[in-house]
Amino acid sequence: MDGGVGGGLPVNNKQRSMLSNNRGRGEFIRNQRKDSEGFSESPDLEFEYADTDKCMAELSELYSYTEGPEFHLNRKCFEEDFRTHVAEQKWTELDAAQHRAHAMRLLDGLEVTARERRLKVARAILYLTQGSFGECGSEAEVQHWMRYNIFLLLEVGTFTAMVELLNMEIDNSAACSSAVRKPAISLADSTDLRVLLNIMYLMVETIRREDEADRPEWRASRETFRSELGSPLYNNEPISVMLFGMVTKFCSGHAPHFPMKKVLLLLWKSVVFTLGGFEQLQTIKIRRREGLGLPPLPEDSIRVIRNMRAASPPASASDLIEQQQKRARREHKGLIKQDNLDAFNEKDPYKADDSREDDEDGEENDNALEAETFPLERDEVMPPPIPHAPSERISFPKGLPWAPKVREKDIENFLESSRSKFIGYTLGNDTDTVVGLPRPIHESIHTLKQHKYVSIGEIQISREEEYQKTPLSGGEEEVEMSPTELLYQGMLPSLPQYMIALLKILLAAAPTSKAKTDSINILADVLPEEMPTTVLQSMKLGVDVNRHKEIIVKAISTILLLLLKHFKLNHVYQFEYMAQHLVFANCIPLVLKFFNQNIMSYITAKNSISVLDFPHCVVHELPELTAESLEAGDTNQFCWRNLFSCINLLRILNKLTKWKHSRTMMLVVFKSAPILKRALKVKQAMMQLYVLKLLKVQTKYLGRQWRKSNMKTMSAIYQKVRHRLNDDWAYGNDLDARPWDFQAEECALRANIERFNSRRYDQTQSNPDFLPVDNCLQSVLGQRVELPEDFQMNYDLWLEREVFSKPISWEELLQ
Repeated sequence: MDGGVGGGLPVNNKQRSMLSNNRGRGEFIRNQRKDSEGFSESPDLEFEYADTDKCMAELSELYSYTEGPEFHLNRKCFEEDFRTHVAEQKWTELDAAQHRAHAMRLLDGLEVTARERRLKVARAILYLTQGSFGECGSEAEVQHWMRYNIFLLLEVGTFTAMVELLNMEIDNSAACSSAVRKPAISLADSTDLRVLLNIMYLMVETIRREDEADRPEWRASRETFRSELGSPLYNNEPISVMLFGMVTKFCSGHAPHFPMKKVLLLLWKSVVFTLGGFEQLQTIKIRRREGLGLPPLPEDSIRVIRNMRAASPPASASDLIEQQQKRARREHKGLIKQDNLDAFNEKDPYKADDSREDDEDGEENDNALEAETFPLERDEVMPPPIPHAPSERISFPKGLPWAPKVREKDIENFLESSRSKFIGYTLGNDTDTVVGLPRPIHESIHTLKQHKYVSIGEIQISREEEYQKTPLSGGEEEVEMSPTELLYQGMLPSLPQYMIALLKILLAAAPTSKAKTDSINILADVLPEEMPTTVLQSMKLGVDVNRHKEIIVKAISTILLLLLKHFKLNHVYQFEYMAQHLVFANCIPLVLKFFNQNIMSYITAKNSISVLDFPHCVVHELPELTAESLEAGDTNQFCWRNLFSCINLLRILNKLTKWKHSRTMMLVVFKSAPILKRALKVKQAMMQLYVLKLLKVQTKYLGRQWRKSNMKTMSAIYQKVRHRLNDDWAYGNDLDARPWDFQAEECALRANIERFNSRRYDQTQSNPDFLPVDNCLQSVLGQRVELPEDFQMNYDLWLEREVFSKPISWEELLQ
């Protein structure tokens, strides 16, 4: 008898050897105790979610490491031109008037026809936007001169000139046809485009960021620039629509030399600047709710999420035993588990690194059954609960973080079921009459109404139904021409193509994609002309390529999330139109495929070389790179951009599936539960919240056995996700989940979206039944009618055939 284990049950030899193989029974029990309370050895990730990373990180991600030599080429181009006008002084020693005069001279230099000369001038301008680093001694000094130079260049009209040059390069058919014919595209094929996009990105990113030390005229310039970027001033379309056009042209294969990372980064920053980031979204939402007369939001969601603590449900002792038993019996298994995402017919390259996690999560039903098969062994190894001091137990804030919400539909359903149960008849949508219902039902209804939440989207849908029902008496809809509305109008004709193009690039950049699945080459702006010849160069290029892909994922995930959120606030059917085309383009399985990897490895990846990042590389002397220094990477606990991308992709998945039963069933069909559960290993509260939300919506479809063997996940959902009163998410009693309605649900939504777009934006196809009729003979005869040319040529024949050859009874006509 071993008194320390198992409550007086005998310990067999197998278990004794297992316990003795641990570093000590006390340590084993202590670790299990920590696990049982939701603690974990890995610390919480100190990650602060924001619109973007720190300024210098965002600027350094614009450049690939392969572009390093071009910094000094830009400086050389500037100094050659500068010395022809100013012999002695440095740029930093001139006064404001001289700075402006030289900036105007550079702008005039862009008007020449010779491409080489124009490129040199553009490089000189790029050197100024990079902070004239040759005359600076520190990174802070580079930042100061960047800001000064960029506002100076904005004032003299540089950005408009860059847009015109970019349009010329987009329409440059010679460069496109040359790139299409090339077997391998490199940096050299996109030189002109990269220089222009670099200047535009640096200007947008620097001007976008507010600084307390900014002059009043700079603040005014920022607001003017913001409104210009969001207005259809460039080619009668916002700058974002022009960039979307570049993305689709690249994906169609007509322009494979486009530097897609830079295009996507500029597109992302243009959307953030013109529409607003996540903080501004919250402000817009509050203002919209006030305008519609809705009650204020129950809490500030951004602040609630920031105050949340991460919890990691680790493996229990019984899970560890079961894994050992499974390994011993694996050769006897007759059936092989189907891959989680067999629709893609690919094995995950990271899966070999994460076999333990796959065993634990991918076969959860097996775990649960085996846990029931060996109760004796499980009870013996599990330690008894040990009492703790009260100070140790206070680890989570008291109460739930979110106020519960109830929809009008939930109250109606509750009343319908109560009336049919107690009275025997129903009253339709009446939520006020409670005659004949018992007192507890009255109190329930009162509680439900206290927490009733009406969203902006519900108001917009009801108003749209009114416009559709009464097109004449309903009056004209007043549409506010906000930047979001202007962007939607610009995107509307080609929005499906834009979504497909972004998802194609996202698929090519995903770490789980193999080379054979890459239908497009996204490495055109990272591969050098001459491929590496040494091991060190190969390692550096490998880091560069991985970093390049990570930045593309980061940009696309943020663009999609921001557009979905802004369109949803502007009009819910704009959001639904974009969301539906993302679903049709297989966004849901693509995001699940992205997460079907060792997500901890992705988040802690060190694909960066800090000494080569801008502006460090132009201010300091570069140390000699070695294989060891490249392998070591940086000292950060995690990679900000990768964690940011993961959270954004989870938020997109939540946006697409919320209140959509057909899409929730897609999560179930694609076996997302084990994939999402594996993502809970990342100890970051915000990421865990969105994973738990996705698990919550499908829990009722996963079966009792899954719920039974995943009680820690169920507890985490209860603790962290908002409650919907009357929502039986933990059980399988959902009346709305009728599978034969799924297709009808999407079709009805699609019809509503098409009616909305047709009514608001399609002016050419207005219904002729609703046009006013002109009953005045004089005005009808006085209308000018355009006749075709062939009619005018054959007018004499027409007169002869239709008029002169036909007898006319004038008496009858006059009567």
